[in-house]
Amino acid sequence: MTEESTATAFVPGHVTGFFSAHRTDDPVTTGSRGGGLTLSDGVRVRVTPSKTTRVDLDGERVGMAPVEHVLGAFGVSARVTIESELPVGSGFGVSGAAALGTAFASNTVFDGERSENDLVRLAHVAEVESGTGLGDVVSQARGGVPIRIEPGAPGHGVLDGVPTSSRVEYVTFGELSTAEVIEGDTSRLSRAGERALGELCERPTLPHLLRLSRRFAREAGLLVPEVETAIAAVADAGGEAAMAMLGRSVFALGTGLSDAGYDPHVCETYPSGAHLERL
Repeated sequence: MTEESTATAFVPGHVTGFFSAHRTDDPVTTGSRGGGLTLSDGVRVRVTPSKTTRVDLDGERVGMAPVEHVLGAFGVSARVTIESELPVGSGFGVSGAAALGTAFASNTVFDGERSENDLVRLAHVAEVESGTGLGDVVSQARGGVPIRIEPGAPGHGVLDGVPTSSRVEYVTFGELSTAEVIEGDTSRLSRAGERALGELCERPTLPHLLRLSRRFAREAGLLVPEVETAIAAVADAGGEAAMAMLGRSVFALGTGLSDAGYDPHVCETYPSGAHLERL
């Protein structure tokens, strides 16, 4: 490593359509089961050695516990520059992406000699211990349309996927606290999530995932009025849409939101997972 060393990682965004929460005494085995989509809109994380740690998100200095946790695990200080194409705190996995990107880039810059599974495990633990997520990291490491069959980091968690791709549109109406939901009583949403997962495994298609996600949001009691209105408008226009967990956001397949009269962000499902970018 030299003082001029730097590395950049790209991590796809991730929206969860439905999930169940599973907590143990070990953050490695803690996680979630469920289904969602990774997105070509994502997060770039650049890590540069520094005498003191500083984290910047879209040009502003921030405190980001998962990122600081990852750096602490490496025993280093660094300047971490995060550029997000996605809204923060709105259900797109930005904190998980920041943690995973920091792990990948730090491993290169500081000669960490860790495997991909080790890095994913580190970022997953950082998210769990920070209370910012349960399943984004493992999904973002995989890419595609991941199905989280069993909870936890690599070595414990099990993933499958829907073998497809799609144009994706999304709009957001603001933030929703992940910590308030996942650290509270999750029994109601977990029952709904387990039911949805069982049905998705029997019929693993993208439209079915969206339909199950809509039902999950209702059964879990997480729908907010503006999200419910947008989902109904997409349905009236003949499309498929659902709520992003956890955020006041809606994602739709194809041109669903456009057809419903919204002005959405447009991207695609992302076929691969997190990776380092070439210098």
